[in-house]
Amino acid sequence: MVSVAHSFMKLFRGSSEEATQNPAAAKAVRRPSRRSSGLAELSKLLESSDPLCVLDLGSTSPANIRYFTEHGHKIYSDDLLIASTDPDLLIKDEQGNTVVDSKKFLAENLVFPNSQFDLVLCWNLPDYLDESLVKPVVGRFWSLLKPGGMLLAFFHTREAGPDAPCYRYHIVGTDTLEMQHIEPRRDRKGPAGAAGRFRLQRVFNNRHIENLFRDFSSIKFFLARDNVREVLVVR
Repeated sequence: MVSVAHSFMKLFRGSSEEATQNPAAAKAVRRPSRRSSGLAELSKLLESSDPLCVLDLGSTSPANIRYFTEHGHKIYSDDLLIASTDPDLLIKDEQGNTVVDSKKFLAENLVFPNSQFDLVLCWNLPDYLDESLVKPVVGRFWSLLKPGGMLLAFFHTREAGPDAPCYRYHIVGTDTLEMQHIEPRRDRKGPAGAAGRFRLQRVFNNRHIENLFRDFSSIKFFLARDNVREVLVVR
């Protein structure tokens, strides 16, 4: 794991050095950023001298790998949103509707031992994940977290609108995230990627969120200014 992280860190540093030498390139790769109260709350845990095991849900992020490995923690990535657009997952339910096979999905993804992780970075996954997968996936998170482990998730408020862009989040400070706009691969035909972009599937209110995480021991809300509600839950 260390050698893989080192390779990604080297690649990330190389890209940064190139952008520094080429102002035009630096301007092209600059991403919007946002302050995260939930991440700031987690910073106390992340500064701990005890090594943590972290699950980062999204495509591989050199910035996140660097951040956690420099703090002595181990990080795993699992891009569930991309995986959910696999057309082989589509089946018909009893009413003849096309749905995603949640059993097959969980058999192929989030395949880790129970109670392995101290922290799950869920980001905005529930808002964009197919409806049939949300509750089974959250249930799997509960199993993967250690007792007392924490999960950070972002939920859009109603004002965000269905065309709210889907972002990959990169940690650049104890309370700061860079946001990278992501789109599904063009060769995927699953429901999430059918329109050529990841579309906001639903808007959870506080009661929906509390119900989604009802098996967890505690939940804390942070309301941000960018139509995002941050949620920090404890297993």
